[in-house]
Amino acid sequence: MKRREFLQAAGLGLAASAVAAPAIAQSSPEIKWRLAASWPKSLDTLYGGCEYFSKRIAEITDNKFQIQPFASGEIVPGLQVLDAVQNGTVEIGNTALYYYWGKDPAFTFGTALPFGLNSRQMISWLRFGGGEDLLNELLKNYNCIGFAAGNTGAQMGGWFRKEIKSVDDLKGLKFRIGGFGGTIMAKVGAVPQQLAAGDIYPALEKGSLDAAEWVGPYDDEKLGFVKVARNYYYPGWWEGCGQSHNIINLAKWNELPKHYQAAVIATCNDTWEWVLGKYDAVNPPAMKRLLGAGAQLRAFPQDVMEACYKAAGEIYADLSKSNPHFKKMYDSLVPFRNDSYAWFQVTELGFDSFQMRQRTRT
Repeated sequence: MKRREFLQAAGLGLAASAVAAPAIAQSSPEIKWRLAASWPKSLDTLYGGCEYFSKRIAEITDNKFQIQPFASGEIVPGLQVLDAVQNGTVEIGNTALYYYWGKDPAFTFGTALPFGLNSRQMISWLRFGGGEDLLNELLKNYNCIGFAAGNTGAQMGGWFRKEIKSVDDLKGLKFRIGGFGGTIMAKVGAVPQQLAAGDIYPALEKGSLDAAEWVGPYDDEKLGFVKVARNYYYPGWWEGCGQSHNIINLAKWNELPKHYQAAVIATCNDTWEWVLGKYDAVNPPAMKRLLGAGAQLRAFPQDVMEACYKAAGEIYADLSKSNPHFKKMYDSLVPFRNDSYAWFQVTELGFDSFQMRQRTRT
C-alpha cells in the first residue's frame, strides 16, 4: 500500500473510532437504582439473592448500571415493596407477589397458588406456559413489570405449639401464614395473620400466635422458631414453591437501554438458580440441626390435607366467576399442572422413589 493511501486509511480509522467512542459511551450510561426488599438481612438466601443480583448487574455492565439493595424496613416495610415501586419511591423491588393478594387475588399466582406448582413447574409455566405474560398484564395495572428472581422450592408447613391431629384442631388457631393461603386456612376455621419475617418470633413467643410458617429449615433456624414451638409440620401445601420476583417501575424500565434490559432479565434468571440452588444445599443440614434441637417432625393428617384441598377448590371456583385476571391464570395453570404431573409421575416420581428407598439401605 502506498504511503498516502495508508495515511488516508489510517485517518479514516481514527475518525471512525473518534465517532464510535462517544456513541458507545452514550449507549451505556451510568445509572443508579435502589432496590427495596421484603426480607431482613439475616435471611442470607432471600436477601442474599438481592445482593447477588445487584453485584452481577454491575459486573455485566462494567459498573455502569449500579443497583443498591436495601433490606426490609430500611426504605419501606417489607409488605409495602409493590407500593414503593409503583409510586417511584424506588426503581426496583424484590418481593413475593402473593403479599399483595388483598389488592388482587391473582397476585398469588406470582408466588404460589396453594396446591399449585412445584419449583420446576413454576419456572416452566412462567417461561413456556404463558405465566409471565399473564402476570405482567396484572402488574401493568400497578405501573410495574416483573421477572422471576428466586425460588425456595417446596416449603414446610410451619411451627405449632400444639399437635394437630384433625381439622378440628385448626379452629380458632392463630396462624401466621403468608399471602393467599390464609384465605383457605380461614375457610377451615383458622385465624390467619400476615406478618413480615422479623415480627413472627416475638408474636409466637408472646402467644399472640399459636403457629407460624415461614420458608424451610435454613431460614426457620435463623428465625429461632424451634425455641418456642416444637411441632414442625409438612408439607407447606400452600407453597409447593416460593417464587420471588424483581418488580420494576414501568417508566424506569422503559428508559433503560435495550442491553441493560437484557442484562436485568439474564441476571434475574441467574439469581433464580442461585437462590434455589442455595436452598437445596443448606436445608438438609439445617433440618438435622433442628431435629437435634428438639423439633418434632410431623406430617399434616390426611383429613387436614383433604379439607384444605376442598376449601381451596371452592375458593378458586368463586374467584374465577368474579375476577378476570384470576380466571385467566387459573385456566392456564391447571391444565399445565395436570399434564406436568402426569409426566413427572412416570419420570421424577419413579426415579426419586427408588432413590429414597435406596438411601435407607446404605
